Amino acid sequence: MSEQKAIRNAMTVDVEDYFQVSAFAPYIARGDWEGCECRVERNIERILALFAQHQTKATFFTLGWIAERYPQVVRDIVAAGHELASHGYGHERASDLSPQAFMQDIVRAKKLLEDLGGHEVIGYRAPSFSIGKSNLWAFDTLREAGYQYSSSVYPIQHDHYGMPDSPRFAYPVREGLLEVPVTTLRVMNKNLPSSGGGYFRLLPYPVSRWLIRQVNAQDQQSAVFYFHPWEIDVDQPRVAGIDSKSRFRHYVNIARTHDRIGRLLQDFAWGRMDEIFLGRRTAALATSAVAA
Repeated sequence: MSEQKAIRNAMTVDVEDYFQVSAFAPYIARGDWEGCECRVERNIERILALFAQHQTKATFFTLGWIAERYPQVVRDIVAAGHELASHGYGHERASDLSPQAFMQDIVRAKKLLEDLGGHEVIGYRAPSFSIGKSNLWAFDTLREAGYQYSSSVYPIQHDHYGMPDSPRFAYPVREGLLEVPVTTLRVMNKNLPSSGGGYFRLLPYPVSRWLIRQVNAQDQQSAVFYFHPWEIDVDQPRVAGIDSKSRFRHYVNIARTHDRIGRLLQDFAWGRMDEIFLGRRTAALATSAVAA
């Protein structure tokens, strides 16, 4: 048992399928999604079984597109005691949408998930962490739509996303709206990704474990970890014609991810986003200035 068990970290799953990732957008048209083999049901089933085995509760940021077509996935998530949260409807990057289109997307997803899950949906994560300096208005829209927290900022430098100078830990980004960034470790004036995703698959497991342990020990903060159902799916169809960078990022070490997540669940204590962060939200709002 890890010495870091005293701090609970947030385990999160971005519920989307392999053909919906932003890196594949140039190769798979949105209009072709209906014809793709959807594998999210079997992968969510495996994830729920893994979480049950380790007595872990998590937050599932779920696409409305998936929920609409596979409502039993939503019901199974809620029935297992996990938090149901929104990943928007159609996996469109927030930075690519107008304020009006963004509002339509997040309201549509929220209503759909609430109708299927039977619970209020208060959390949102932008596809590809696509809230940044160019679209900070999105926070106002989220608050207007009734969300209470967002996990849409990655405080790193990346070719597709990132806001490296933003706060590394949960902060009130608007009155009544908390932003909970995915986790980074500060080393030599640079934020290192410590949150999962492709980095978790690329790095040796002991490195990922060390990064989270450092955040827990040095910063005394809960980490936010994320992964996707397709990251445990070795049998997913291979997308033809993609560039070498996208191919490497998507497929590297997929065969190892399921077992690595099992080790992670064993080495740390985990919980839902709403329980970990909204439980201290009142204190945070009382002691911190609302971000501009």
